[in-house]
Amino acid sequence: MKWFDPGKGFGFIVADDGGPDILLHANVLRAFGQNSVAENSAIEVEVQATARGRLAAKVTQLEPPATGSGSGLDDIARVRPEVLAALPLLPARVKWFDRGKGFGFANVFGRADDVFIHIDVLRRSGFADLQPGEAISLKVIEGRRGRLATLVAAWDAALRTEAP
Repeated sequence: MKWFDPGKGFGFIVADDGGPDILLHANVLRAFGQNSVAENSAIEVEVQATARGRLAAKVTQLEPPATGSGSGLDDIARVRPEVLAALPLLPARVKWFDRGKGFGFANVFGRADDVFIHIDVLRRSGFADLQPGEAISLKVIEGRRGRLATLVAAWDAALRTEAP
């Protein structure tokens, strides 16, 4: 993924074949279950040739960008990977997120307390931004300063992973 701007509703994918960039419209991304995608994510799409250029018609696969260690979130680093992987995905709604500040908050359905979402967790999860009111899924741990998201996923991700 070259870049995606949720405010503008589109972005561009660098083509593997070296051809012109591929336009990714927000509606196509939403049909896949996401409202944004992080730069440098590996994205697989079905491409349609149009008179104005190449257009992503359908997202078939999305992998968040590879990141090194040092996300700055010590609480997550202290938890064993197998424990993080076993956490359930909880349905949540974004309270607010400020990309410039590098963090935001969401609320898990049925709970009043906030869940902190760090920009590094968001990017590692394959998202570039979140919008207030957006429905998402979260894996959450109790950190030293409160509840903390370790993974952000599309709102229906739990359903997709449970399908036979």
